[in-house]
Amino acid sequence: MKKLMLLSALFVLMLSCKSTAPATNTKVDNKSQVGMKGNWVVSSVTYPGSEYIKVTSFGLADSQCFEGSTWKFVSNNDSGEMAIVKANCPSFSSPIKWFVNKEGKFVLKVLNAGEKAKKVRDGYVLDVANQSPDSFQLVDHIDVGGKLTNVVYQFQKVNQ
Repeated sequence: MKKLMLLSALFVLMLSCKSTAPATNTKVDNKSQVGMKGNWVVSSVTYPGSEYIKVTSFGLADSQCFEGSTWKFVSNNDSGEMAIVKANCPSFSSPIKWFVNKEGKFVLKVLNAGEKAKKVRDGYVLDVANQSPDSFQLVDHIDVGGKLTNVVYQFQKVNQ
């Protein structure tokens, strides 16, 4: 009986030590955010099996429709906008709210016109990778047949 109680106490202790803070409640990585400030275009969207598997990105359109999409990031107020502009894809434009947390996670909310971000319950959390002044990647992890697959969105800076 003592062993059972000890194991139960150990299990509770392990659970209480695990961080339960969601990605949206962490501190902001200002350096990464300032590095993303400006206008960007998605130059490619890649993932294993893309010739066979269709992935819907951000609940909006086929991932390949995001190639050529335009994104504007304003770092001082975590706002911006994005637009799908590829031929044979649904036309879409929307304001966004976003930030990068200290764990390197990009948190995104796609808003309807006039909608407040705090009213939007759904969002997306992606990893930031290979950030430089002229490019960066956002990496989404999706389940394909029980296996995690990375969808990589390659962003290129638009010079103005």
